[in-house]
Amino acid sequence: MKYSSFFLLIIAATLISCTNKSKNMQNSTIDWDKEFSEQGLVKIDTSSSRIQVELKYATTDNFMGKNVYGDLRTAYLQPEALAKLLAADQLLQQRNPELRILIYDVARPRRIQQVLWDSSDIPVEERSQYIANPKSGSIHNYGCAVDLTLATADGTPLDMGTGYDDFSTIAHSDDEETLVAEGRLSAEQRENRLILRGIMTDAGFNTINSEWWHFDAFTREETKARFKIVE
Repeated sequence: MKYSSFFLLIIAATLISCTNKSKNMQNSTIDWDKEFSEQGLVKIDTSSSRIQVELKYATTDNFMGKNVYGDLRTAYLQPEALAKLLAADQLLQQRNPELRILIYDVARPRRIQQVLWDSSDIPVEERSQYIANPKSGSIHNYGCAVDLTLATADGTPLDMGTGYDDFSTIAHSDDEETLVAEGRLSAEQRENRLILRGIMTDAGFNTINSEWWHFDAFTREETKARFKIVE
């Protein structure tokens, strides 16, 4: 009995120690501003613009259903990419002043790209169509891509036909006329996409066919040549 009590005390002490370590790990935070700014990225100042930010990977409202950004709530981009985003906001003010840009994702460290890649249940041979392979890196990992939508002044997103991180063909932008003709996308939903795509492309962003919300400030080749990946 003496030995049994002794071992129970050891187990209890170990459990308490592990619990305390776990709490300490949960309470530890990353200095995101330092991490991004050291690599030349700048913060999107939502206090001095009409741009709104809701980082989806800092919530459970994403395809994984979990927060992978921890306490990151601020959006960062390369300065040149931010300049294009602000130009897009100016165009939106001119064309549709009642609307706002609502950002879902911007600069993303490659270590989190690996989490996204590993968490997807999309077959590997199709996965790179929606999630960049972390080995080669996403343009997000360089701070040169932005995922966004349009919203009303109170932050309510416009109806784009699908939500964010939708992997169906309805989220594709390359054949929207057919989607409307088939009744899978409404004329209003397509018009909302056209407004978004219009301001972004006119500001110098490039689109991709598989995601209506994704825009690249530069080509992959230019991005890799000019900027360092955020690890």
